[in-house]
Amino acid sequence: MTNKRSVAITLALAALIGLGGLAVGNQSVSAAAEAEPSEADHGKESNHDHAKEGAVKEETHAEGEQSHEEEEGQLELTAEQIKAAGIELVASAPRQMSTSVTFPGEIKFDEDRTTHVVPRVSGIVDEVKVELGQAVKKGQVLAVIASQQISDQRAELNSAQRRLELARLTLQREKKLWEDKISAEQDYLLARQAFQEADISLSNTRQKMSAIGASLAPSAGNRYELIAPFDSIIVEKHLGIGEVVTEASSAFTLSDLSRVWATFGVTPKDLNKVVVGRSVTISAPDMNAQVEGRVGYVGSLLGEQTRAAVVRVTLANPEGSWRPGLFVSIEVKADKANAAVSVPEASIQSVEDKPSVFVRNEEGFKLQPVKVGRRDGGFVEITEGLAAGTQVAAAGSFILKSELGKGSAEHAH
Repeated sequence: MTNKRSVAITLALAALIGLGGLAVGNQSVSAAAEAEPSEADHGKESNHDHAKEGAVKEETHAEGEQSHEEEEGQLELTAEQIKAAGIELVASAPRQMSTSVTFPGEIKFDEDRTTHVVPRVSGIVDEVKVELGQAVKKGQVLAVIASQQISDQRAELNSAQRRLELARLTLQREKKLWEDKISAEQDYLLARQAFQEADISLSNTRQKMSAIGASLAPSAGNRYELIAPFDSIIVEKHLGIGEVVTEASSAFTLSDLSRVWATFGVTPKDLNKVVVGRSVTISAPDMNAQVEGRVGYVGSLLGEQTRAAVVRVTLANPEGSWRPGLFVSIEVKADKANAAVSVPEASIQSVEDKPSVFVRNEEGFKLQPVKVGRRDGGFVEITEGLAAGTQVAAAGSFILKSELGKGSAEHAH
């Protein structure tokens, strides 16, 4: 009896313990279920906070970029720094400027001061006294030619001189006899006629010698000298010692290079802009040289192949720097007009392939893109982007361009 009761009590306690554990498990599950929504809510709140932070950062970055764009092209410099850098300031101003047209041209010999020296007799070259490129003076001997023709004419000259001397003596004798009434007047007249004929013959012989440029001195023999006709330079030489030459041989080409021609072609559409007397600027980029001149000649005919008229400008060339064959750029200045705004050419800098100027402000300089027009006398017309009276950097503006480039490179890094 007692054993059965103990078993029953044991079974009852086990059942109670099982029900209690189940209750406890349900409460844990319920608590976990309530805890999970709380964590989700926390995640939503966290994501919302991150979104707000991102928006704030983007807004701050945008403001930074806007600030950078506002400062782009601005260089902060004090007056002392500007002076130390050697930057000159000028004010943009109105200016009268010429409309110009540019043509490609070439430097050529002045044909009025260029000659081909040829021998006037045939013979053999005995001496050559000058070299190619040598400067010669008027009357200087270039070469000596031994010529049989000169020898023959010199013999004729000697004969004419002797006949004249004989005729003079005869005339003097017959005149004396006639005056003394020893001989007839007719004899005297015949002697005077013979003298005059001998004198004419001698003059003709001398003229022949002078026509070919031969020396009249008896000691010259058969030597014929080629002479420089004016001060010039030997630009071509076509003979050597022992060479046979004739009247058709071109021995030397001489040119006075102290004066040259700048020539170019002009098509019919531009002929009204290129007239005699108009001012031109001739420049050679390869030599970094420039000279002013005036149109001296405009051709009346158009070339058969080029269909252009030849225009010529005469240039003084005392230093010989403008060499024939040099290609040049010839700017013809046409009508003049007033430009509302102009600045020196040194003020224009190309930044990002755009013409720009550096405008002076309180902080330093501000880069200002502009549009340019005509160029004349070292000045450039500004058609857009700059008002008259604005101070800009002139000489030394390239320093500002360099500093601006450094700032852009640092920002890129």
